[in-house]
Order: sequence, then C-alpha cells, then structure tokens
Amino acid sequence: MNEGTSGESGDETSLNNLDEKSDDRKFQSEQLIIKAENYLKKILASEIKLPENKIDSHEDFENYGINSTMVMTLNSILEGDFGLLSKTLFFEYGTIHELASYFVANHCEKLCKILTINERGLKTALNVPQDIDTGIDSLEKNRFIQKYVPELSSDVRQPFIFKEDDIAIIGVSGKYPMSKDLHEFWENLESGRNCITEIPEERWDYNAYFDSKKGKKGKSYNKWGGFIQDVDKFDPLFFRITPRDAKLMDPQQRLFLEVVWSTIEDAGYDSDRISHSMENSGFGDVGVFVGVMSADYQHFGIEENLKGNALATNTSYWDIANRVSYFFNFHGPSISIDTACSSSLTAIHMACESIKRGECRVAVAGGVNLSIHPRKYIGLSQFRFMSSDGRCRSFGEGGDGYVPGEGVGAIVLKPLSDAIADSDNIYAVIKGTSVNHGGKTNGYTVPNPNAHSMLINRTLEKANINPETLSYVEAHGTGTSLGDPIEITGLSKAFRRYTQNKQFCPIGSVKSNIGHLEAAAGIAALTKVLLQMKYKKLVPSIHSEMLNPNIHFDDSPFFVQRELCDWNKPVINENGKMNEYPRRAGVSSFGAGGANAHMIIEEYDGGFLPGKVSYSDDKSSEIIILSAKDEERLEEYVKVLKNYLIRVFKLNDEGDGHVLAEEYILKNIAYTLQIGRKAFEYRLAIIVKTREELLIKLNEFLNKKADIKDLFTGSVESAENSMTAKVQTAEEQELVKYLFNNKKASSIASSWVGGSEINWEGLYKDRDCKRVSLPTYPFARESYWMHADFAANPLTSLSGKDEVSSVLRR
Repeated sequence: MNEGTSGESGDETSLNNLDEKSDDRKFQSEQLIIKAENYLKKILASEIKLPENKIDSHEDFENYGINSTMVMTLNSILEGDFGLLSKTLFFEYGTIHELASYFVANHCEKLCKILTINERGLKTALNVPQDIDTGIDSLEKNRFIQKYVPELSSDVRQPFIFKEDDIAIIGVSGKYPMSKDLHEFWENLESGRNCITEIPEERWDYNAYFDSKKGKKGKSYNKWGGFIQDVDKFDPLFFRITPRDAKLMDPQQRLFLEVVWSTIEDAGYDSDRISHSMENSGFGDVGVFVGVMSADYQHFGIEENLKGNALATNTSYWDIANRVSYFFNFHGPSISIDTACSSSLTAIHMACESIKRGECRVAVAGGVNLSIHPRKYIGLSQFRFMSSDGRCRSFGEGGDGYVPGEGVGAIVLKPLSDAIADSDNIYAVIKGTSVNHGGKTNGYTVPNPNAHSMLINRTLEKANINPETLSYVEAHGTGTSLGDPIEITGLSKAFRRYTQNKQFCPIGSVKSNIGHLEAAAGIAALTKVLLQMKYKKLVPSIHSEMLNPNIHFDDSPFFVQRELCDWNKPVINENGKMNEYPRRAGVSSFGAGGANAHMIIEEYDGGFLPGKVSYSDDKSSEIIILSAKDEERLEEYVKVLKNYLIRVFKLNDEGDGHVLAEEYILKNIAYTLQIGRKAFEYRLAIIVKTREELLIKLNEFLNKKADIKDLFTGSVESAENSMTAKVQTAEEQELVKYLFNNKKASSIASSWVGGSEINWEGLYKDRDCKRVSLPTYPFARESYWMHADFAANPLTSLSGKDEVSSVLRR
C-alpha cells in the first residue's frame, strides 16, 4: 500500500517535471518567435521607412503597402541571411507573426545563429513542442480537418474503380489559335508550335496603338496574340437566324453556338435525339454552362452610335448560354459565368454539380474568348498585365506577363454509368472538381498559395486520390516571375500532405503555345489534357528552356514537361511491389480576382469493366451516310471525312501503339453517322464492306464519277422514290431489318436518300458497336460584321412595335 502510494507520488513528480520542462520549452520558443518578429520588423522598417515600434506583428503586410517589387527586395535581404528561400513567403504568410513562426518551425538553427542566441538557448529553442503556435502551419492544421488519405493499393495492376458520382466526358470540340479543329490543335501541341502572331490586319491596325514603351496613355506595349481564324464568319440560316440579326450578335455567341453543335455531334448524338431523349428520360434535361468575361463587340456599336448610326447590339453574357438552350430546345439550367480567367473551368464545375444534384442528366460546358477591339489591349497595358515580348513563358525565365489568346471550346458531360450503358465514346472521367476564393491577400490581383493548396486538397479528397498517382498537371502558368512560383508553392503544399517525393510529376501549360485565353483558358487546358490522354503522349511546354529561377523545382514534386514523350501509366514502388495506376491529371485555373478552380480527371478504359464492346468487324455490308443543307456543304463534308479516315486508318496500319485506331471499324463508323447526325435535305449513302472500298468511293464521289456502284445521292425535294414514306411502324422496321440481314442494304440506302426516316438503332440490336469521334458538320463561312454601311439608318426609323419585339426576342 505504501509502495503503491510512493510510486504514485513518484509518477506525479515525474509528470510535474515534464510539465515544467514543457512549459519551459514553450516559453523559450515563444521568446524565439518574439525575437524573430523583432528581426523581421527591423528589415521591414528599413524598406517601408516606418519606425519599428509602429509595426504590428499581427497586421497584414498588405496594410503596409507591400507590393511585388518590395517582396523581391525583402526576399533578397532574407536570402542574404538564410540562403536560398521560397520566393513566395510573403504570399504564403500574411503577417510578421506568421512569417516569424515559419522561420522558427523551418529554419530554427540558422535563425538562432542570426540572432546570436547562446548554445543552451539554441538547444532549448530547437526542441519546439508540437502544440506551440507556429503561425500559418498551425492555422493550416486547424483549417484542414484531417481526412482519410487514400492508401496506395498493393495490387500489381490497379483496376479502374469508379465512384457513383463520376462524370464522363463524352464529346469535345473547339477552335484555338492556328487550329480550326482539334486535329490541328493536337498537331500544333505535339510539334511544340508557338501559335502567337502579330495582331492581324483584319482586327485592327496595331501600329496606331502600339508603343513599346510602357505607360503611354492610350497605347499598348503589346502587339501580339493568339488568334483564331474567321471570327466574322457564320452560318446564320443553319441556326434559323436572319443575316441582320447575325450582324448584331456578339461573334462569341455565334462561335459558341457552332462549337456546341460540333461537340454534340462529336459525342455521337444529333441535336433532336439528345433533346428528345432527355425530355423522355425522367431525369431532367440538358444544361448549358459557359464561361465568358468580355464583350468587345459592343464597342463597335458604341462607335456607330456616336456617328449617329443607332444600333442595339446583342452582347449580353446571358445570351451566349440562353441562345444555345433556345436553339437546341434544352430545358436544363442555362448559365453564363464570369469569374475572370477561371470562368470556363468554373462552368464545368457547376455543370458537374448540376448533374449530381439531378438538375440535368446531360450538360454542355465550355468557354469562349475573343480579342476584337484595341481597347482590350490598351486596358491590359495600363495595368501592365501583358508580356512585353510576345511570349507566354510559363515557368520560364524572363516572363513579365501574358499574351492574350482567343478560343472557344465545349465538352458534353454525362454520369459515367449512363455513358457506359449507352456505349458512348468516353474521353475521360472527371473524378472531382472544386472552386474557392483566395480571400484577402497582399493585393486584389495577387494569388494566394494557401487558398490554392486548400482547393487542390479538397479536390483530392473528393476524388479519393493520392496525388502520388497523378502523372501530369496542366497548370494555370501565366508566365510571370512571381505568379508561377506562387502556383508551384500552392501545388507543392497540397502534395506534401501525402508525399515527400520530389520531381515525379510533369507539369506544363498550354498558354505557352496559344497564349492566355482568359475566360476560355480552362476549357483549352482541359482539352489539351484530353488529347494527351487520347494519344497517350505528353507534349512540350515551350518557352521554358531556362526555368524561372524563383521556382525551386528540385525541391518540389514537379518538373516542367519540355519535350514530347509517351505518357506511360505511372508505376510506383510500394513496399517492394511495382504497382501500375491509370493516367490521371490535375487541371488548374485561377481568376485575376481570386476565384479559383481545380479538377482531377482520369483516363477511361473499358477493358477494366464488364461488357466491353468488341472491336472486331463482322464483315457485313455497312451503310455509310452523310447529309447537308446544300450540295456544296455535302461535298465539303465528304472531303473532310475522307481526309480524317485516311489519317485514322494510316495510324491503324502503322501499328504505332495508337490504340484509338482499333475503334474505327466500319461498323462503328456507320453506327455513329447513322444515329449521331441529323438528316438534312442533301444526302449521300454508300454501301461498303471494307475501309479501302469506302475511301475509294468517297474519292470517286468527289471526282464526279458517274454511276458509282452502291452509292446513292440526291435531295429530298427532288427524290421520286417509291419508298419515300417514312419508315416508322414495327412492321416496316422489321422489313428494314430483313432487307439488311438479307443483303438488301441498297433498298434501305436508296430509301433514306429519298427521304425515309429509318430507325437505324433497330439494325444493331444483335450487333455490338459504339460511338466514335468523327468529323462534324462543315458550316458555311460567310462574313457577318457590323459595318458603317450596315447601320445607315438610325434606330428611330425602324418599323415600330414589331421591330422592337424582334430585338427583344433576340
């Protein structure tokens, strides 16, 4: 009993001693933080010319007028004492107290030497207890509720495990600088092409506004940009828009309308089918989400009004999304979004969330951005946002701003389970998306690396993915000396919660090729990653031969992807086992006002799922069909399809590992064109058994050869075929199937060319097939632009109420 009491008393004494030691260590550490604060106050006071006793350790740096130039100077002073440091410390830590706590936690020994603390004090200070307030590090621990960190599995080959809320990307289309379609876009990325040019003459005469000296009023020091061709061209009658209305419409609205059509066709759906099927599904309808941040076209209207030519231009942001929903008869959410440079990635995030909430079952999301008026360049030059040499040096040395770029792009989104059930062509799977804001920083347009880190961590948690399995990051990467280091810091802090490995993940930015597409930057970045997954290659991020010296890549998880190479699946050594993971990538997009977006996507491989579609041809005759609004468009369509298939078949013949080519069997091509394209008046149908035969007959059609066997062409209006009645009844469908199975495909082909409506899906009930990506409708290209002669009559001369109603309906 006494021994027990004595033991308990001894334990209490020991605990008391430990508590005293802990208190002593805590006191010593707190004293060290105070000394570090005084050290930093002295440095700051010398720079801002304010007495040390007027500087508060807990006051935001922003309130002392700390700008980027001062940050560079302060970094230099601190590196003189500590050696190499992160160039983003003043963006990570917002007060002297937080920065002092960082140095105590991470550079304690050197700090003590700088402060000439004696050896005993040094040993005490170095033993910093875990519960000491070390500023931002502790704050981050409180901000982030520690959640389950996904463990790396010990399986040799990782299966593609999909969550219930995974979203499939089933269609994609776009136009980018020097790229009228995604094939040209890929060729430019693959070759590492710089797609930046001087401002084209058809935009404006840059000589009237250009001055290389910064700060000139009404001038721009930048004369370069990434431009897409034919922004004035449109096919208004295709979209049931009058030529007059087309001239008044923002070209961004027109371009997005065309790209949405192409994106839906790329997904293997015709416009009527996708709208009708969603209306009858009971799951809601199709949503439209578009990122946009500028309306330059209105300046032309203002100028015309000043000349006395009153015009009501159609340049509202809401028109861009609403016009799409109106034309396609979509009933889901229809939203135009402006979060500056993160607009389109935010639009995709909102589309995914809308699908998950059941507001729509399918969504179209993307962005559009044009530079068509000099005022934009003058404004960007005033704030000194632009590059002075026409290069977007993402992660490269010498970057001092970005180069504006143009582009328009969209994707079609669908729940993964639905996409698999519908045999859709799945480009990739969205595993998680997140958005946030940087809050208060050292300046309104200054990024917040801590907010970036929180955003990326939240996305990783949603995706349930360990970042060590990511094998690429498409960064925002605007190419500035401090913006790029801040982004790498945010990414690194997020990754460091999971792994301490260095330089295992390649990183790049499409801005180095095409400039900063502002509102369309996110969709351009995502499209680049989708193409890299499609072709299983990583393309070079250019203008980074010499890396930004303010970024310590060798101490980060990243290295800049500076050459073309195969994108292999990551293989990770885990406890002696080599485990393979699917290709995964992160995509970041940050707005100038602090609105951020991040996304994680993963490749899709049906081979890891039950019910994989067979890619073997069954040697049946296939009916290949095309149609257009007129003969000229039909001929152009044939030409585009022929050239596309030559490329695909060539890849297949070469056997260069491009596994996509195996999908392009005749059965899949026929199926996609039959069920995935709207039937127009001018039609062509070809019956073939081999791909060689298909290419021969397409070429014979283009060469105007007469009497081509098994080729049928004509227009619905002129057809006098006895089977022109629509084939709709069950009996008629059985007849069609009987004709096909009994080698009478010519009867079906001629019937369709004559105007019959064929239920093509009835031919595939017993045949496995899938949709594939094929060329989309070739729109007519005529110029519709606001000119002075167009606006000759003032608005007051318009014919009253009816004309006003027409304008309002637009």
